[in-house]
Amino acid sequence: MTIAIMQPYFFPYIGYWQLINSVDAFLIYDDVNFVNRSYITRNSILSNGKAQLITLELLGASQNKLINETKIGNNKARLLKTIQFNYKKSPYFNETIILLEDILNHEEKNLAKFLGYQIEKICEHLEIDTKILYSSNIQKNNKLRGQDKVIDSCKNLQSKKYINSIGGKELYSKEIFEKNGIKLEFLQYSIDEYPQFNNTFIGSLSIIDVLMFNDKEKIKNMLLKYELI
Repeated sequence: MTIAIMQPYFFPYIGYWQLINSVDAFLIYDDVNFVNRSYITRNSILSNGKAQLITLELLGASQNKLINETKIGNNKARLLKTIQFNYKKSPYFNETIILLEDILNHEEKNLAKFLGYQIEKICEHLEIDTKILYSSNIQKNNKLRGQDKVIDSCKNLQSKKYINSIGGKELYSKEIFEKNGIKLEFLQYSIDEYPQFNNTFIGSLSIIDVLMFNDKEKIKNMLLKYELI
C-alpha cells in the first residue's frame, strides 16, 4: 500500500490533491502541533486579478495545542460571501458554490474534523477514491518525532511506499526509509495555465480557483500532471 501523510490544509492548492490522488491511503496528520499563520487555516483566492488571502477564524488557537485540539471560530459565512463575490461570474460557479456551501455550512467545530470533512467532500466531487485516515486513529509511537514518526506510521499501516510533497526533500532521507523497507518518493506538482477571466494567470491559488474555472474532467486530468522524484 502507498500512503501519504500531511497536515490538513484549508482549501489547499492543486498539488495537495495530486498527492492525495497518487496514493492508496492519505493520512491526515491531526495529532501534531498547530502552526500559526500556515496553510492549515488560510489560502489565496483570485480577487481583482490578484491573490487575496482568506483565513479561517479560530478560537484560542495556540502552537502548544494539537491540530485536533483546536476549535473553529465564526467567520465561515463571511468567507463564503467573499468567495461568492469574487467568483460569481466564473464559468463553473453554480456547481462549485454548492460544494463550498456544503463544506462551509458544516457545523463541525473541531478544526481537524472540519478540514477532514472538506477533504472528503472535495475528493468525492473529483471522484478521488483514496482512503482518508486520521493519524490520531493509527497505533504508533507518539514519542517519536519527524521522520521517525512517519516511518513508524508507515510500518503500522504495512505500507511499502511513502510519497511526500517536494518540500519534504529537506526533511526525509530516501536511504533511511529504504533501510526500513519503505520506498520514498517526492511529488513535484505541475499545472497548466487556464483562463482566469481576462487576467494574467496566477498559479498556486486555492483549489477553489481551479474548481471555479475548470470542468471536472479537466481537473481530473490536472490531478495526473505531476512527477515522482
